[in-house]
Amino acid sequence: MKGTVVTHPNAIPNWQISGYVEYIKSGHKQGDMLLIVPEGAFAVRLGNEASIKQKIKVTKGRFYSMTFSAARTCAQEEKLNVSVSPNLETNDWAILPMQTMYSNNGWDSYAWAFVADADEVEITVHNPGVEEDPACGPLIDSVALKVLYPPKRTGVNMLKNGNFEEGPYVFPNASWGVLIPPKIEDDHSPLPGWIIESLKAVKYIDLKHFSVPEGRRAVELVAGKESALTQVVKTEVNKTYALSFAVGDAGNGCAGTLGVEAYAGRDNIKVTYASKGKGGFKKALLRFEAVSPRTRIMFLSTFYNMQSDSSGSLCGPVIDDVKLLVAHKIRSLRV
Repeated sequence: MKGTVVTHPNAIPNWQISGYVEYIKSGHKQGDMLLIVPEGAFAVRLGNEASIKQKIKVTKGRFYSMTFSAARTCAQEEKLNVSVSPNLETNDWAILPMQTMYSNNGWDSYAWAFVADADEVEITVHNPGVEEDPACGPLIDSVALKVLYPPKRTGVNMLKNGNFEEGPYVFPNASWGVLIPPKIEDDHSPLPGWIIESLKAVKYIDLKHFSVPEGRRAVELVAGKESALTQVVKTEVNKTYALSFAVGDAGNGCAGTLGVEAYAGRDNIKVTYASKGKGGFKKALLRFEAVSPRTRIMFLSTFYNMQSDSSGSLCGPVIDDVKLLVAHKIRSLRV
């Protein structure tokens, strides 16, 4: 170590580093900024073209999701490149932009997923930025890996993972949820069955830290119409289906009128929810007639919303308990 700068590539146990990497203690002062580490006492900062990587034993062919926490330390637009090797897929890596921060404490957690192409893989987190100040660069903390089990459709729901219970690892003490990047940044969704078909991420939330309509997990649409949740399902032309779902707020101070637009083929419904920011939900139902053998189900937020704590943090409606059935099978459903 030379001050905060790590000078040996193997100085951090289990990790190999390259480039300008700093080992930052929580409470470290950078100019007028106090750097706080969310988990434990230390984090690493990646300077220009710096990276950290680790080799991990996995099961070939299994689907994995990686979760890590990151924070921006400078005003510039910072990015992270996440990749795994060996990899049989061309360009199977992600550039995660960090210009928009979604939590009110400066830290966000991100998820990225991949299929293991060997029994041992090397995961790399790289800062591709070229900043004027070499000390600029994102802070990285709390990296975790989880096996994902792709869910199947059942007799009570034509959609996969409609309750969002299968998803990326959520750190026990992370009260800000996990951002799932859009499809353009991650072709293997960490939310099995669902595609984030938009320009911005959606937030995966848990019952421990948020209000969840059903079960232990849900999705918050935090970027208005720029974050959309999609799934394509097989349907029979001219048959009538019913799409039911819950719309609510996460209990995170996202007060005001929250709006969700649900689309199924040519049909759609707009649902508004009057939120007090303290949790709660309502049920909604969209009946539609299939016009093709495959129907795209999509949810997006109508409005841009911000938390009422003056932090400027983006928030939005929560989607949960999404079910799709042939219409005659849910005549007893009350919404």
